[in-house]
Amino acid sequence: MKYKERSYREKFRQGDLYHFQVAIKQTDLDIGIRRDRFSSKIVEFVRKTVLKQRELLEKYIEEDHVFLHSLTPCSLKPGAPQIAIDMAEAARAAGVGPMAAVAGAFAHYVGSSLARRSRDVIVENGGDIYMRSARPRRIGVFAGCSPLSNRLALLIRPEDTPLGICTSSGTVGHSLSLGKADAVVILAPSAMLADAVATAAGNLIQTKDDVQKAAEFATRINGVGGALVIKDDRLAACGKLKIVPF
Repeated sequence: MKYKERSYREKFRQGDLYHFQVAIKQTDLDIGIRRDRFSSKIVEFVRKTVLKQRELLEKYIEEDHVFLHSLTPCSLKPGAPQIAIDMAEAARAAGVGPMAAVAGAFAHYVGSSLARRSRDVIVENGGDIYMRSARPRRIGVFAGCSPLSNRLALLIRPEDTPLGICTSSGTVGHSLSLGKADAVVILAPSAMLADAVATAAGNLIQTKDDVQKAAEFATRINGVGGALVIKDDRLAACGKLKIVPF
């Protein structure tokens, strides 16, 4: 992979929010909340939320290695925690393995918990975002070496949040992709679903001629509101989304 450091975060952060980071093992969160809601207690609350969900998921994975390694939907063992159930349901809808939804799951769980404490919340986890906002926001699209990278943004309206905005790429980052997309961005109320569908649509991309079919595939999945797909200099967009200059 060509891209390692998360320098995109400098462009992602919102000026009216206070941003802080919480990193525990593979879970690396950038969190923005209203400045008047930030405190050391909020940081500790996020840490405890991540630790609790990681403990539940890791314990379950020890008993179900298929959940960890499967690239296709799989059944759960009795007693699976809710986070594993949510990941498996999202993966089943997208036709991929449950771990394709893991980054979106942590963004969603932390974000939805913080939304009870702050009217504006953005949680980003490796390009996968949970957002609740009281004002319109622009989310830039980073697409690696594509000439379209950092030139476009999605305009997110308050009435469309809470919202998951998740990105998969075969050329950027370390997450597994069987395709060669520079960026597949999916919008859905569930960040788990958006994450899983981004992976599934990204797997369809081998050349820039595949972008339209991938976008159409994504928006046919129940719950997906919009899809943006970029490969090289080609872009396709389907569903409810507004693309603006970045």
